[in-house]
Amino acid sequence: MDDFGNELVLFLQKIPYTWAALLFLIENLLIFTSSVYIGVLLSKHYVNRRITPIPSRIELREILFAISTIFFNTSVTLLGLWLWRSGYIHFRNDIGLFALLDVLILLFVMDAGMYLLHRIAHIRFIYPFAHRTHHHYDKPRPLTLFVLNPLEALGFGALWLLVLCGYDFSWLGMSVYLSLNVVFGTIGHLGVEPLSKRWLHFPLFRLFTTSTFHARHHQHEEYNFGFYTMIWDRVFGTLAPQNFERIFTETRTEIVD
Repeated sequence: MDDFGNELVLFLQKIPYTWAALLFLIENLLIFTSSVYIGVLLSKHYVNRRITPIPSRIELREILFAISTIFFNTSVTLLGLWLWRSGYIHFRNDIGLFALLDVLILLFVMDAGMYLLHRIAHIRFIYPFAHRTHHHYDKPRPLTLFVLNPLEALGFGALWLLVLCGYDFSWLGMSVYLSLNVVFGTIGHLGVEPLSKRWLHFPLFRLFTTSTFHARHHQHEEYNFGFYTMIWDRVFGTLAPQNFERIFTETRTEIVD
């Protein structure tokens, strides 16, 4: 790790928790602002590729849930700092191929864990208390990514910390993964499809999720539970069937090449 990286680690080791909380709040506000801003730009740029009905005007309730998600994400980050300082979480300093491997491991493991949590959240007696909030907004827009019930936000945060406690990832691998997590989340809630039909049929996008993939879940909750990949939906038979495309296009503008 370079000098800057060492200084950053030393800074995180010594910063008081009060100031750390403020720093992490600013960090999560920046993530929120960047995600929503870029998402809105993409939604406007690809307005002719709308894949869900146009959502109604933003409600105060949506804003309040988004604020609570920022707060709980900040709390999870602060708890992660405490776990790291207490020796429950360890990070490596390498920046080579093994750091890249960490990204792949995190994508695979977190994808599996979040698929499982997502399926659990849809269990009939759990759904009203945890996941209904998110699905109340079945016409996703960039803000929808952050419109979560506090139990759901804490559930995903707990999974993240559990994974970090179970394996010594590199700082670089963790950082790249977290960036990709925001990218996937933003793309999944655009309400439009940036990819053309040609790109959607490219083999890579039959493995990784797209905006269309997650929009289908918002419109029809029994399909497409994956976050980053379609692997677990294929394995457990929850991937939208081939003829679903015909049903889905009845509520969207045709994607153009």
